Amino acid sequence: MPFPSDASPPAPRLSGRRRLLLGVAALAVVLGSGWLGFHIARQVATASLRAEASHRLDLFAMAVQGIVKRLEHVPATVQLNPEILALLREPEAGARAAVANAYLRRLNAHVDSISVFVLDERGTVLASSNAADGDDSLVGQDLSFRPYFLEALSGRVGRHFAIGIQHGEPGYYVSHPIRDGARVVGVAVIKIGLRAVDEAWPTLGAPALLADANQVVILSSEPAWRYTALVEPTLEQRVDAQISRLYGEQPLAPFPLPVRLRFDEDGQVIDGTVDGGASPREQLLRTPMLLFGRSIDGMNWRLLTFLDLRAARSQALEAAFLSALAAGFLVLLALFLGARRSIVRQRLESQRLLQQANANLEQKVARRTRVLTDTNARLRREVAEREQAEQTLRSAQDELVQAAKLAVVGQLAAGITHELTQPLGAIRTLSGNAAEFLRRGNLQAVAGNLDMVARLSDQMGEIIQPLKAFARKSPAVPVRCDVALALRNALFLFQQRIAKEGVALHDDSEVGQVFAWCDQNRLEQVLINLIANALDAMKDAPHRALTLAAALDASAEPAEVRIDVLDTGSGFAAPTLERLFEPFFTTKPAGAGLGLGLVISRDIARDFKGELEAANRPEGGARLTLRLPAAPDPAPDNPVDHER
Repeated sequence: MPFPSDASPPAPRLSGRRRLLLGVAALAVVLGSGWLGFHIARQVATASLRAEASHRLDLFAMAVQGIVKRLEHVPATVQLNPEILALLREPEAGARAAVANAYLRRLNAHVDSISVFVLDERGTVLASSNAADGDDSLVGQDLSFRPYFLEALSGRVGRHFAIGIQHGEPGYYVSHPIRDGARVVGVAVIKIGLRAVDEAWPTLGAPALLADANQVVILSSEPAWRYTALVEPTLEQRVDAQISRLYGEQPLAPFPLPVRLRFDEDGQVIDGTVDGGASPREQLLRTPMLLFGRSIDGMNWRLLTFLDLRAARSQALEAAFLSALAAGFLVLLALFLGARRSIVRQRLESQRLLQQANANLEQKVARRTRVLTDTNARLRREVAEREQAEQTLRSAQDELVQAAKLAVVGQLAAGITHELTQPLGAIRTLSGNAAEFLRRGNLQAVAGNLDMVARLSDQMGEIIQPLKAFARKSPAVPVRCDVALALRNALFLFQQRIAKEGVALHDDSEVGQVFAWCDQNRLEQVLINLIANALDAMKDAPHRALTLAAALDASAEPAEVRIDVLDTGSGFAAPTLERLFEPFFTTKPAGAGLGLGLVISRDIARDFKGELEAANRPEGGARLTLRLPAAPDPAPDNPVDHER
């Protein structure tokens, strides 16, 4: 019977990550096809729109040129009439002016222009086709400010758009110099009407405009666009326009549509988006547009038209949809064929694996049986080895615990040996004093010394308490301790030494004034150590003074008690000050100390959240400062006994 693990494996399936990647790839193909179809279709539609617009613009530009240029030669023929030259030679002759006016009137009627007139070299109109129109006659008008007059007077042909000064009718002015020999004696001008251009706008089928050399719209299919500036005119252009009165009194407002023109002199095609406008026609221009331009040869005019791209965009969107749909179909077909081929491949693979599993079934059973037998034997050996290792580990742990206990006992023994030296010396002194007082018969002093011996014996018992409490650690319990009383008890042990060595003692602490939150015995132990070190430091000093001070520092947070022990010794050297609180570091001679007194004292202070600090005094000597938390005030109904 085959094991479950020997069954033919299921057909492999795509992992979630691979399925996600395939989905993302398929989506990218569909979206890419849609974008490519949209881009190509938009380019094709735009190119078709451009071609159609280019043809229309060419026809319109030819129409404008035909309207204007067919009459450009008329001013050059005016000087051929001898009456015109005679008038320019004798401008005061009224008969000659009448003949010239009649000739110009017939000429104007023949060519169907707005007006034809002649100016002298000062710019004054001497004869005009409308001389008989009364107040509308140009005769006598000073037109020296017109650019076409200045151009012709300098010997060149002038061509300019301008608004008439009489009725404000726009027109295209062409001027030609009139020469009498080599000298220019006058100017012939024709004003060509542009009404036919306005009537031809519908042939373009789109909003359009004509702009002159100053980029000012002079003609447009949209009335609101006329006399607006496509670009911001310079100050010089504004001044010239006002002087020459090309646009009459019309203010040159900005073009109402925010179009940034970017085309060269050859009429390069550019794409742009036109937005804005208030009229219904301009509202239509809020859609994307194609700005198409032409430069009209020989006139410095530009023809611009705005082509709606909505139809091209719609075609592009349709093409994008069809492209995406076709790509999606192809992707689905590819996935289907791939899945079908994968299923066939998986089916063949499953059949092969099943045949292989059936052929190797007996071999696998025998091999697994042998493996299980070897595994059981190996497990038995490992169990035996682990039991032996566990027994060895227990023995090692017991030895480590015993070694740790011995190390700690050695450390405590070294500290206790150091701390018992002073109490033993004091007991020796007190016992000698008691014998002397007994010989003298002073029993009261004997009793006092014996009480002090008993108290020191109790203190020594408490000092060796860590050895007895090694198996169960029990920290000291902080109580409200009178600092001055602790200083008195510590100084009692050094009274004989202070008197013998001639040390001046200064102690201004008062009982019942400053209270610390600490253990009384531990506090006295620290103070004894600090006072002993101070006396040792002043052994060779010429002036010996020991100062003790205790004060409450209420400005600290939380409040703390500061106890200072000051001596007049040599102070601490810099290397000594850095290593002062290292265990077993001492500056005393061999046998005089173990180097643990200050270390133990600092540890005691830190046990009660205090600190022990050492520093040199500016006036000489050393300062040892003990900081301890200030004791809280006792409850009124539960007074605290400050003595132990």
